[in-house]
Amino acid sequence: MDNLGYAMTRYADDMDILCGSAEEAQAALEEVRRWMESAGLTLHPQKTRIVDMRVKRAYFDFLGYRFRRSLRGRLVRLVRPKSEQKLKGSLKPLIKPTSGCSLEVIIHRINPKLRGWFGYFKQANIYQLSGMDGRLRRRLRRILRKRRKKRPGQGRSLADHERWPNVRFSALSVGRHPGDELS
Repeated sequence: MDNLGYAMTRYADDMDILCGSAEEAQAALEEVRRWMESAGLTLHPQKTRIVDMRVKRAYFDFLGYRFRRSLRGRLVRLVRPKSEQKLKGSLKPLIKPTSGCSLEVIIHRINPKLRGWFGYFKQANIYQLSGMDGRLRRRLRRILRKRRKKRPGQGRSLADHERWPNVRFSALSVGRHPGDELS
C-alpha cells in the first residue's frame, strides 16, 4: 500500500487506509480486495467500509476505539460501544448487589480489570471515561444501600453521595488489599 501511495495504519489483521477522495478510497479498497483474494482471504463485510470523515458525526472503529467527527468538526476518540459492553459484562458478576463479599474484596477483585481497561483506553474522551466511572460507583453505592436494607434505588440520591462519597471508594482502591486497615 505504501508503494501505491496510500497511508495505512495496520495492527495484526486490522487496518485503516487514509485517502484524499472517495475515488481514491474505492481504488484502495479494490486493491486490498485483490491482495486478500490472492492470499486466499476475504474482507469482513460488516467491518469493511468507506467513511468520509469530513461529514459531521461520521465514524470508524479501530482497535477498540471509535474515531468520530464531532459537530464542531473535531476528531474525537471514544471507546467503541462493543468494548464498553464487554467491560460491563466482565464486571457484572463481580458487583452483584447480592454478593456476600465485603466492599473491599469486591473493589480488590475489579481493580485489575479496571486498571488494564482504563490504561488501554486512556486516550479516549475524558467525559466518556468519567461517566463510566460514575456508573460503576453508583453500582457500588447500590450494594451498600441494599446491605443497609434501605429502600431499593440506584445509589443516585444526594444522601447516598453524602453517606458514601467518592473519596471512600478511592481510598479502598489505591493499592489496598482486603484486610488492610483503612486510614
